[in-house]
Amino acid sequence: AAREQAAPPMPEPAPEPPVPAEPPAPTEPPPPPRAETLQGVQLVTPDGQPLPADTPLPVKLPAPTRLAFDVTGQAKRFEYHASAELLWQHDGQRYQVRQQIKAFLVGTRAQTSNGQVTDAGLVPQRFSDQSRSEKSAEFDFVAEQARFTPAAPPAPIGAGAQDRISVFLQLSAMLAAAPERYPEGAQITFTTVGSNDAERWTFRVHATETLELPLGALPALRLERLPRRAGDQQATLWLAPSLGYLPARIRLTQANGDFADLRLQAHAAP
Repeated sequence: AAREQAAPPMPEPAPEPPVPAEPPAPTEPPPPPRAETLQGVQLVTPDGQPLPADTPLPVKLPAPTRLAFDVTGQAKRFEYHASAELLWQHDGQRYQVRQQIKAFLVGTRAQTSNGQVTDAGLVPQRFSDQSRSEKSAEFDFVAEQARFTPAAPPAPIGAGAQDRISVFLQLSAMLAAAPERYPEGAQITFTTVGSNDAERWTFRVHATETLELPLGALPALRLERLPRRAGDQQATLWLAPSLGYLPARIRLTQANGDFADLRLQAHAAP
């Protein structure tokens, strides 16, 4: 019998073409971290607990006053004696505060802040610092920026930012409105704008002391700025309850040892 022939093998099916992978969906780069100076006012209790950022902090502005100070200090190893004046004015809608120190051979330095008064206290619009020349900062809270003259990079700022003079009066207003909120050990932090930068300033509340001043003996609450890094200006102020918590003494110390110590001599209506 004839041998049956085997059927030819069936061809292997052609492989399916690979399905192209879906391209990865584009990802948005993470937003840059928000600058610390965009933060608002922060209050930390003596046991280290921060109050929620939206906690209302009432204010009560001191009455307009002219404060005269006796000043002792040191500048470039030269000890000096001087006079100073702090003029605080407001009409319930706008404010101006001007501090001026005059010293023989050292010269005159004046710092001025002006702006609006709101339910939250002072909202600076312009800060100037003038000695041999003038430097200034303009506040734009809508754009969240402080802009400087002479030119320097703008600094980010948030609600509640103060300048280096208004911060003292804002502290006065906060303590006058609710002193029980600020027991010994509490810390209050503001974004504070100078003539060419902005940084966070933290003040720690200390005990009430009786000061011996040119004006006489006066009880005052001591607040001390906590330095954050080497080279920070040290600032200590004593706020007198009998004066609506206006400063009765201010001591400013620079990293090189220069200092100015302002001690209240007299006060009167402006």
